[in-house]
Amino acid sequence: MRLVLPAIAAALLSTSALAADVSGKLVLYTSQPNADAQQTVDAFQAKYPEVEVEWIRDGTTKVMAKLRAEFEAGAPQPDVLLIADMVTMEGLEAEGRLMAYPEADTSAYDAALMDDEGHYFSTKLITTGIVYNTGAEMVPTSYKDLLKAEAKDKLAMPSPLTSGAATIHMAAITSNPDLGWSFYEGLADQGAIPEGGNGGTYKAVAGGEKLYGFVVDFLPIREIANGAPVQFVFPEEGVSAVTEPVAILSTAQNPDAAKAFVDFLISEEGQQLAADMGYLPAHPGVTPPEGFPALTDIKLLDFDPARALAEDQANKMKFTEIFGG
Repeated sequence: MRLVLPAIAAALLSTSALAADVSGKLVLYTSQPNADAQQTVDAFQAKYPEVEVEWIRDGTTKVMAKLRAEFEAGAPQPDVLLIADMVTMEGLEAEGRLMAYPEADTSAYDAALMDDEGHYFSTKLITTGIVYNTGAEMVPTSYKDLLKAEAKDKLAMPSPLTSGAATIHMAAITSNPDLGWSFYEGLADQGAIPEGGNGGTYKAVAGGEKLYGFVVDFLPIREIANGAPVQFVFPEEGVSAVTEPVAILSTAQNPDAAKAFVDFLISEEGQQLAADMGYLPAHPGVTPPEGFPALTDIKLLDFDPARALAEDQANKMKFTEIFGG
């Protein structure tokens, strides 16, 4: 015991010293809304005051366009990415652009939310389900309810040609054997005209222009508390989700700070931060914000990000054939 205890003490000292030594510049590219990104950076820097975070924010598509140009020039700038979806991360992983970090502690998480080799880590669940106006006569509980006569010409939906969440939703729905592409064909027959992103869909339903739609959860759930005439449904078949994964680039110039950033986001402290922002945390031990069910009560549609990546262009072409370009 006299030999073991000093060894343990030395190891603990070494670990704490390593944490204290995290410093230097960390470059973050993110698709988080500006206020969320600032809050995330501020909380991280409060924990690691010796790290200077330089961050650039834009939509995932624009972030990736900037990063692609940097790849072409041989000078990628970010150490770490925090963007909308796993499909984009799968593409980067397939190209060898991401650094594996298998030592990250993901033991509390659903394995389906994380890359098996530790190339990316989900930080929250932004699910897509059904929103309806409380003035609607029919209260949907299933996606198939939207194919009923009561929903004819009363449907709004974001386009997967515009919205990343809608792209994930399309891939998850069409892979479901009980829904498939026939469900989207049914939506077209119902007069649904996909356009824009989730914000426009929410406004159309909340304003009564349409009565039903697909939308990301936090838009209606936040506004219900403010008296908005809407409700959000987690359909019985399940919901799709974008998970805002974080990843370290293989070209990261400050990998120690990048690993610390990943550790922070998937820690209970980081997950509580996500909940405080009004998002559903991916960590099952962190209480969701008001209006959300417990994580264990939410059924997720089966989703294979590698398959979604491989079929992305074919899926979008099929979608365009059904609804028109």
